[in-house]
Amino acid sequence: MCPAADDVPVGNTFDKYGSSNPFVRLLMARFERNLDDLFDRAAPRSVLDFGCGEGVLTERWAATVGGRVVGVDLEHPTLAAEWAKRQRSDLEFRALDGRSALPFGDAEFELVAAIEVLEHIPDPRATLAELRRTAARWLLVSVPREPLWRTLNLARGAYLRELGNTPGHLNHWSQRELVRLLSTVGRVEQVRAPFPWTQALVAVG
Repeated sequence: MCPAADDVPVGNTFDKYGSSNPFVRLLMARFERNLDDLFDRAAPRSVLDFGCGEGVLTERWAATVGGRVVGVDLEHPTLAAEWAKRQRSDLEFRALDGRSALPFGDAEFELVAAIEVLEHIPDPRATLAELRRTAARWLLVSVPREPLWRTLNLARGAYLRELGNTPGHLNHWSQRELVRLLSTVGRVEQVRAPFPWTQALVAVG
């Protein structure tokens, strides 16, 4: 779920999906390849993309799933404009406040994704429990890997006064800590660590 408009800019504060920087493109290619592998293993027929941002991954998944795909994020004109560009009969975007209960039934989606989201959430355990409620079989989660993420920010001279913490990041997990958290809601089937992220596929059904 992207941060509120009065906290930091909505969506990606840096357009990592559309960057022309060769190093960023290399990192993102690894990020997406590993995420695709986990998604393909789950092979869901319906998806809820929680905190979908501009909907880049949501649209991509809708093209492959062959079933219902819903992306949700906070209400903001920037996101609404991006969603309007991504129209498919099997794809729906909704503006929701993810800090409250989601308007979906128990186990309504085979897979629920939270990609680069939980680090922004004030109460990640409560949010994770709500995501687990709506998932019939799988959770797919990705977060920045700490303390590596902040170390890289410091190395490039970014956010020095915040000790390398990206604006809007409220939570910080090492790979081990993330696995421990996810294990409270299901069985962690696979963990991937494309530099500098942690990705996990969690069986909940």
